[in-house]
Amino acid sequence: MVNRTIVVQQDQLLSLVGEYDHNLRYLANQFTSSIVVRGNNINLSGEASEIKKIDELIHVLLQLIEKKVAITADIIQKQIIQLQNSNGKNPVTEPPLLYSTQNEPIYPKSEGQRRIIEAVHHNDIIFIIGPAGTGKTFLAVTLAVAALHKKEIKRIVLVRPVVEAGESLGFLPGDLKEKITPYLKPLYDALETFLPDDLFKKYFSQNIIEIAPLAYMRGRTLNHSYIILDEAQNTTAMQMKMFLTRLGHHSKVIVTGDITQIDLPNKENSGLVKIQKILVNIAGISFVYLDERDVTRHKLVQNIIQAYQNSENGISSQPSGNKAND
Repeated sequence: MVNRTIVVQQDQLLSLVGEYDHNLRYLANQFTSSIVVRGNNINLSGEASEIKKIDELIHVLLQLIEKKVAITADIIQKQIIQLQNSNGKNPVTEPPLLYSTQNEPIYPKSEGQRRIIEAVHHNDIIFIIGPAGTGKTFLAVTLAVAALHKKEIKRIVLVRPVVEAGESLGFLPGDLKEKITPYLKPLYDALETFLPDDLFKKYFSQNIIEIAPLAYMRGRTLNHSYIILDEAQNTTAMQMKMFLTRLGHHSKVIVTGDITQIDLPNKENSGLVKIQKILVNIAGISFVYLDERDVTRHKLVQNIIQAYQNSENGISSQPSGNKAND
């Protein structure tokens, strides 16, 4: 057992512990160590390894407070995850990728996400392949909006295949926006994280941001753009070729997909599956593979993905030992 005291300025301490000590109680529930506030001191007592983690976490939160970030239980949870995946590196020592509309800094949440950022910096076509919950779409949109804010590009084009409608939307009711919105909702959700409503509408009205089904990309050349193809496992081989050849000057393409969730009638015709063999070892093109270790959703999502992988490999899942309460 070790003891450690962290001295905090009064105004920072109030922001850290939260109204009615809500943040402090949440923080204490995440660890077995004792966390007690006395005056301006935060007194820690527990196992040395855990005390070290709590110390690092509190200093990260204090740095966020200095950046005028309002500390919440959600932010505490995300910072815990980021510290666990940072290999001892303080993620706040590096500038955030972007700030949300709630002034929350966005950092990579896993080693796989860090590889994505590195790949985007050094390549013009990047394929991100991994299971649900690894933040593929969200991170791709984050990088695109950040590039737009820095004026590195002039527009963002977000694309999805509309598999259920067979890429033929004419028989569906409503105008084009009403037809495709249900399929493109995840892209809208990611954008709304970073763009206030007035800016969101402005960018769309000025065609600075465009969201469209894959079928509408044919015949176009996109310059000075970030072009993101989401759910790419549901493209055919010919659609993938058509999409990739839209790349113009001073542009980047990010392709995301999960090859375990192919909705095409013939799964072997997936463009994302085939492209891995076609574009190997080409300079300027990078493939980044994510797995269950990169899942940023509920921890059970990792277990679900692993269980499916075990089933496919003929491995029986071991019981967790957890018992339901009577």
